Amino acid sequence: MALVIDLMRHGEPQGGMRYRGQLDDPLSELGWQQMRCATENNQPWQKIVSSTLIRCADFAKELADKHGISLQCDSAFIEIGFGDWEGKTASELEQQNKKAFYAFYDDPIKNTPANAESLLAFQRRIQKAWQTLVQSHTDNHILLVAHAGVIRVILAEVLAMPLEAMFRIQVPYAAISRVVIHNQGPRLYPQLQFHAASL
Repeated sequence: MALVIDLMRHGEPQGGMRYRGQLDDPLSELGWQQMRCATENNQPWQKIVSSTLIRCADFAKELADKHGISLQCDSAFIEIGFGDWEGKTASELEQQNKKAFYAFYDDPIKNTPANAESLLAFQRRIQKAWQTLVQSHTDNHILLVAHAGVIRVILAEVLAMPLEAMFRIQVPYAAISRVVIHNQGPRLYPQLQFHAASL
């Protein structure tokens, strides 16, 4: 028996590339196209789970309604809160405080942006939500529509990577990664089948 969970990042939001975090920006027209294109010929899922932020949830609802798939929106899967960085671009942050900006990427555990959710707190939140999802299903095929940070934490968990290395994982808009979780007696064995691909 195996549980299959496809991890899908939302498409491009309105406002372009910036530290969005928990800002609730909608998808751009291109973002809708990206997500529809990624799923148009494939609907293998018995259930869709989504972040409650509208750049994920609006598309998840459309997909669920279109194919008659059960949908669960879960606020535990929202993106990391970037605090004072939210709404700003990388170039703006670098200009404001180059040292602090690069310190975050050198050691994101010790260098949390002002008023932001710490990386360890974010990890705990996502790990708990992920474990709840995995333990409440067995041989289903689930689509999780979420954010780059959420997907990075899950993949770091699956691959037993150090948390501070998670930003080395690139997660493009509307890309899909598949995790297969094998049930081996009392033990669950997760395996990354593919990453940042299309179905």
